[in-house]
Amino acid sequence: MANRHIFIGDIHGMSKALAALIEKLAPDAGDRVVFLGDLVDKGPDAAGVVRMVRQMKNEAAFEIVLIEGNHEDLHARYRVNLAVRPTVAAEQEAGNGELASLNAQLAPEDVAFLESAVPFFRLDAHDILAVHGGIPGDMLAFPSSLDEALELQGKDRRSFRKILRTRFVSADTGAFLVQGHETAGDPFWADSYEGRFGHVIFGHNPFMQGPAMFPFATGIDTGAVHGGALTALVVDGNGRRTFVSVPC
Repeated sequence: MANRHIFIGDIHGMSKALAALIEKLAPDAGDRVVFLGDLVDKGPDAAGVVRMVRQMKNEAAFEIVLIEGNHEDLHARYRVNLAVRPTVAAEQEAGNGELASLNAQLAPEDVAFLESAVPFFRLDAHDILAVHGGIPGDMLAFPSSLDEALELQGKDRRSFRKILRTRFVSADTGAFLVQGHETAGDPFWADSYEGRFGHVIFGHNPFMQGPAMFPFATGIDTGAVHGGALTALVVDGNGRRTFVSVPC
């Protein structure tokens, strides 16, 4: 097993903060660095972040794992539409100028790296499940492997991929709620999650006051692109957990 597992929250184009955090963490051979997704969009240098993480994967002595975030998913769907549904792609561009801008800056090897992202990462030795977003309350089963997840089709696939976007869930059913459709009584997913798939490390929802600790989950998106911090959760070989952050 890796000496350290280093989980890094949403970067959103903050390349200088990422460079500072990596310098502070000083990962070495035997470490594994797991990015929780949303490398891109919102910040000043999304393409630079993609290149930096790709180069680490290709050249560094430590291992890199990239988990897909909802923003990576958005860009992947845009690239598909450019090829097969250009009218839909044009509609996407009209609503989000970052799609065309970032696509023009990415080299083919950058795109291939982004498309190698995985939907989750398990650290069985410490009963950890890392995802980008969260776990809907009505999700009663979780793929046992990445291969099983990739084999999902249709309704099962759509249901599973809500882990990229989950924030609030229905107070009555636990079902995923589209952002903005929650009511005052609908809980944040981690407030009601009881640990059935292990302790979940996640990003997606910014916590401006620092990492968010729940009974069975830890949120490490600390709002780097909003003037907060870029945060890593470090899990050593004995399961001890520490946070390392740099201000943005």
